[in-house]
Amino acid sequence: MARGTVVIYLSQLGGRLRTHQEAMLIADAKAIADIKEFEFAGDFQKGTAYPAPLFFVPDDTLLVEEARGLGIRDPAELYGGVVPYPFVKSKAITHPLVSDQAARPEGWVDAFAQRVRDIVLPGYSAFNARDARIAVERMLEQGPARLKRPLGSEGKGQAVITTIDQFDGLMKDLSTDDVETYGVVIEADLRSVKTRSVGQILIDDLTMSYHGTQRLTTDNKGRTVYGGSDLTCARGGWDALGRLSLTDNERDAVTQARRYEEAMSAYPGFMASRRNYDVAEGIGHDGRRHCGVLESSWRVGGATGAEVLALAALQRDPSLSIVQAAHTEEFGSDKKPPEAAIVHFHGDDPRVGPVLRYTIVLGSARPAEA
Repeated sequence: MARGTVVIYLSQLGGRLRTHQEAMLIADAKAIADIKEFEFAGDFQKGTAYPAPLFFVPDDTLLVEEARGLGIRDPAELYGGVVPYPFVKSKAITHPLVSDQAARPEGWVDAFAQRVRDIVLPGYSAFNARDARIAVERMLEQGPARLKRPLGSEGKGQAVITTIDQFDGLMKDLSTDDVETYGVVIEADLRSVKTRSVGQILIDDLTMSYHGTQRLTTDNKGRTVYGGSDLTCARGGWDALGRLSLTDNERDAVTQARRYEEAMSAYPGFMASRRNYDVAEGIGHDGRRHCGVLESSWRVGGATGAEVLALAALQRDPSLSIVQAAHTEEFGSDKKPPEAAIVHFHGDDPRVGPVLRYTIVLGSARPAEA
C-alpha cells in the first residue's frame, strides 16, 4: 500500500506549458512518487480525499499564501520552493536598483542585492522604464549590456544592447504591468559563456547536491536555446561537493551558489526543497574573466529529469556516493535517443515542432572510488 500521494499542482505564477513540458512534469512527478513510495494521482483536485500525506510537485514556484492554502508548511511537502512575493522567484532580485528613489515592488529588500553584489555580474534591476533607461545608460559606459525579461527561460527573452535607441525600441515591446510586477534586468554582456548549474535536492531523509554544465542546441526555428544539463550528483549537503575533485572554476561556482542561497534569509517566508543556481563564466568586454550567479530556480526545471534519476540511483544503492546523470533536449524529426536512455517525450509538439527529451545515467561511484 502506498504511504501517501504525489500530485501535480498548477500554480498561480505558472504559465502555459508546452506539450513536451507537460510530459516532463508528469515524468518527474511519477519518478518522485517512486522515490517516496507514494501513489501518483495526477493533477491536484481541490476537495478530493487523497491518501495522506500529500506531496506536491508544482509547475512553478508557489507564493506563501498559496502554499498555506494547500496545507504546505514545510519544504518536505513539495518539490520546489515558496516565496513571499512574485518578483522573488525571478532574476530581478539578483541586482540592486539604480537609486534609493527608484520604483520597487512591495516586499523589495535592498539588503539582498547588497549581500550578493560581489558574486553576481555587474547590473541593475528596474521596475519602470525610466529607471531601466538610467541603468542602461550606466551599463553602456562599460560596454554592451544584456536586457533580460526576469521570467525568461531557456535563453529566451534576452537581447544585447549597444545603443540607448536600441533599448528604447525594445522597451516598447514589454508589458508595463509585467515590468512593474517582475521588473527588468540590465546586466553586463559576456562572450564565450559557459553556464554552470549548482543545486541541492531534499526528499525525505535523502539530500543530494550537484554541480554541472548546461548545453545549448538549435531549436526548430534556428534559435540557440537550452539543450540539456550534465550533472555530477553527490550524496549529502553542500559539503559533499566540497569533497569532490573540482577545478578552480567549478569550486568558484559552488561557493557563489552557496552564498546566494544564504542571502535568501533576507526574504521571510522563503523555503525550498529544490534549489538550482545558474552561474555564468565568460569574458567581459574588458577582456577579463567574469563569473557570477545569473539566477535561481526553485521549481521543476530543465535539469530535474537528471536530478530525480540520480536521486533514485542513490536511494536504490546506499553504497553509492556519486551519480553522473544528464538530461537532453533535441529538436528535429531525425533525432534518436541512446539505447540506455529513458525517453520522456519524442514527438511533435504543436507549438515548437518535433522534440526529443530524455535522461540517462552516465556513471556512478562509491566512496573509495570517488
